[in-house]
Amino acid sequence: MAHKKALVTGASKGIGEVICSQLLQKGFSVIGIKNRSSIPDKLLNQKEFSVIQADLSNIDSISLSLKPLLTQEPPDVIINNAGIFINGDMELDDDEWLSVWNQTMQVNLTSSSLLSKWFIQGCIQSGREGIIINIASRAAYRGDLQQYAAYAASKGGMAAFTKSIARDFSRKGIFAYTIAPGFIKTEMAEEAINQFGEKGLMQNAAFDEMTTPVEVANLVTWLSEGQVKHMSGSTFHINGGSYMV
Repeated sequence: MAHKKALVTGASKGIGEVICSQLLQKGFSVIGIKNRSSIPDKLLNQKEFSVIQADLSNIDSISLSLKPLLTQEPPDVIINNAGIFINGDMELDDDEWLSVWNQTMQVNLTSSSLLSKWFIQGCIQSGREGIIINIASRAAYRGDLQQYAAYAASKGGMAAFTKSIARDFSRKGIFAYTIAPGFIKTEMAEEAINQFGEKGLMQNAAFDEMTTPVEVANLVTWLSEGQVKHMSGSTFHINGGSYMV
């Protein structure tokens, strides 16, 4: 697998950091995309790891730093993992609420879709196969609290976008998958953990403990190896049995 290259957004922490580590262990070379957070030394010290700074909330930033890479020298796999989870309570005034909505859509849906578009163009122009893995959320399928409706909507859009890619481009060698995690024990989930506790969050699930980032990374790595092409368009639900499809 040493010849294979993967690009991972949101690589500095949480699920993204573990995905990078797992892919490196499997012999991939990995390009990690980060914005403000620092990349851990254990990744920076890996020979096959490189990092690019890009602000996914800014189209000009990603156009400058990522478009040439994806269109001219596309990796074998792109993993759209970066996302934001902002409280947009319906009691906010319209301007504040729309600010949360627009920022969430820009980072979670618009940028990931644009990166996928560039990746598709690069793969087709170079005559190469490619794999797109979009990290959505169980919120895309079961909704979320009203305060996080923008997050749920952005992830629902990501899942629908993935299916649309798969319908048209699988026959051209570009395979797209969605992963829909439930609560994962990461920094993003800390506010909910502090408020409800782990057992409270898993009250209606099949497990008493939260899913770890390692399990999500294991699934990403397996899909990245390209062994299940005919599952293109599928959503993989990894949520501790908090809902079952």
